[in-house]
Amino acid sequence: MPESDSWEYSLYVPNDPRAVPICRRTLRMILTMHGLITLVDTAELLAAELVSNAVRHTKGPVALRVRHAGGVLRVGAWDADPEPPVFPGGSEAFADGGRGLALVRACSDLWGWQPLSRFGNRGKYVWCELAVA
Repeated sequence: MPESDSWEYSLYVPNDPRAVPICRRTLRMILTMHGLITLVDTAELLAAELVSNAVRHTKGPVALRVRHAGGVLRVGAWDADPEPPVFPGGSEAFADGGRGLALVRACSDLWGWQPLSRFGNRGKYVWCELAVA
């Protein structure tokens, strides 16, 4: 795949736990079709954690966003809650229900969050990046 090959997909899903496997399968298909099969397992794990957090901790709609540009794959989840994500520290990082962002931090090359609006709705975008080898 040429370095200049950039693309982006967004999948808007309802706030429903069943949206998580839909996002995982969709991401797998996108990456496979773009020849990024070596990133599928890690990207699926990261997307599932990000979307799960959005579904679990917010009440509004959720969106999975996947972007490839400049040799970097960015996977992120938008949700309607503008509050920053909570990253537990120390032993709390692996308490029940607190592993999501710890896994994102451990498995990605870079991660972060930013306040973001979509279609007049305030919210946040939590993302992570993987280098494309």
